[in-house]
Amino acid sequence: MFAHFLDRADTILDPHGGTEVLQMSQARLRFETGRDRMACMRLTERGLLRWYAGCCNTPIGNIPAHRRLPYLGLINGCIDYGAAGHTPDSALGPIACRVNARDLAIPARDIDADDGIPLRALIPVAVRVLGWSLRGDPRRSPFFETATGTPIATPLVLPPEERAALARAIH
Repeated sequence: MFAHFLDRADTILDPHGGTEVLQMSQARLRFETGRDRMACMRLTERGLLRWYAGCCNTPIGNIPAHRRLPYLGLINGCIDYGAAGHTPDSALGPIACRVNARDLAIPARDIDADDGIPLRALIPVAVRVLGWSLRGDPRRSPFFETATGTPIATPLVLPPEERAALARAIH
């Protein structure tokens, strides 16, 4: 729904309706310019913070709503691999896991994907997040004000009627 909210489904979603996400610590991301153009939305009042460049609707990634968990799901489509002479596979390696297939528009099971998030995928992420937390990464997130811990942009919470309209437009 985020891709459709941004009107960028053509560049964010793969042919199956999924999104490639790079799992990393928020502290590893730095904005050289444009931090003042960052925007944030939530599908629900308690949902993930979904960050994008407000000037051009380029998706950045999804994070928990508080900085205690420094996890960032960086949306692969926002990275210009060609500028550095790479492809996603040459820079990151092959896709390690496909999850939440129940949410994809797959008429027939033609990809290897789990319906939810399997424990074999969740445990390594949890271990990485714990390591990032112990090393102090929550204090170095570019998405939160250092002093207050509040998001650098006020999240827009999508009202239920807008979510419903987006859902109808998608299907």
